Amino acid sequence: MHILIIPDSFKESISSQEFCNIAERAILKVFEKAKITKIPMADGGEGTVDVLIKNKSGRIIHKEVTAPLGNRVKAHFGILEDGKTAVIEMAAASGLHLVPEDKRNPMLTTSYGTGELIKFALDEGCKKIIMGIGGSATNDGGAGMLQALGFRLLNSRGEDISYGAEGLLELDSVDTSGKDPRLDDVEIIVACDVDNVLCGPRGAAYVYGPQKGANEEILPILDKALMNFSKIIERTMDKKVANIKGSGAAGGMGAGLMGFLNAELKPGFSVLKEEIGLVEIFEKNEFHLVITGEGQIDSQTLHGKVPIEVGKLAKKYSVPVIAFAGNIGKGVEKLYDYGISSIFTIVNGPISLQESMANGPKLLEDTIERFMRAIKTVVVREN
Repeated sequence: MHILIIPDSFKESISSQEFCNIAERAILKVFEKAKITKIPMADGGEGTVDVLIKNKSGRIIHKEVTAPLGNRVKAHFGILEDGKTAVIEMAAASGLHLVPEDKRNPMLTTSYGTGELIKFALDEGCKKIIMGIGGSATNDGGAGMLQALGFRLLNSRGEDISYGAEGLLELDSVDTSGKDPRLDDVEIIVACDVDNVLCGPRGAAYVYGPQKGANEEILPILDKALMNFSKIIERTMDKKVANIKGSGAAGGMGAGLMGFLNAELKPGFSVLKEEIGLVEIFEKNEFHLVITGEGQIDSQTLHGKVPIEVGKLAKKYSVPVIAFAGNIGKGVEKLYDYGISSIFTIVNGPISLQESMANGPKLLEDTIERFMRAIKTVVVREN
């Protein structure tokens, strides 16, 4: 029996690599001679750097950068084995987790640190950058990132604007003459599963602003700031990005990346699938079973999450897929049409979320072991 283990992480509980190791251990308790292939996965969000480094080899570089509120923090990025491809997670430098809850204010937070990571990647000689832009604390359209890369964002008096969305309100022009010239020779691929446009009811401010600390009074101001930013992009670069799907991702970072750095936005899973060579792996192997999982599986899983994308791919090769989750929400029945054979929760009783997360590894191992014992019973009976 050849089993492929290809999960996403259980946020704040089990990394995708840990899931692989746990599942392997549980399987071998029951099927001692099983052949196992492990591919830790991500969808472009948290864990993207680690996943690509583990699957393709490479190294992780740690640097000090500017955090969303201007303080200095340690961040990291990866360089793949070719030495020319960098992998950057925006959250490492500009993530919401870097801002205390009582200080979250997207009018003030900056993406400057993300620009510093890009610059460090250029210093390493990279010619391709894969960016995951989930989990940001900012709503500045990537303005801070651009400032770190040498762009001057100016008000009507020719002065540099302040950090954050607050500065975008007075943005009048962008001087591109000082931008890092190495950017002209770099391909930037953005792993992005968000299809929000930049402004309006489905824009960056109204949809994601509240989780970044914006109240009802601030939301229209944030939206106005991004609207002004889009006008400046059009005037400076002759690009209309405001209504492009994904332009509102990461507080408008999608718009900034497309408008000034010619970045290409792609679904997160497809980026990693291509980099890892996942289709080729299915072509070359005869898998009998695929095991996947994620912390929460519900109707939102349909929108590009790892379990559903694994299910779609495995279905093409007629391989059954079993998914394991910390919690199963509403709408999961829709997943069965896309290659997911069954879904199991690892929670074994009425316990709190904190208990579930703390005991996640043991709960996962026990659940997978029980499932494999059920399979073995059926196999023995059929033989």
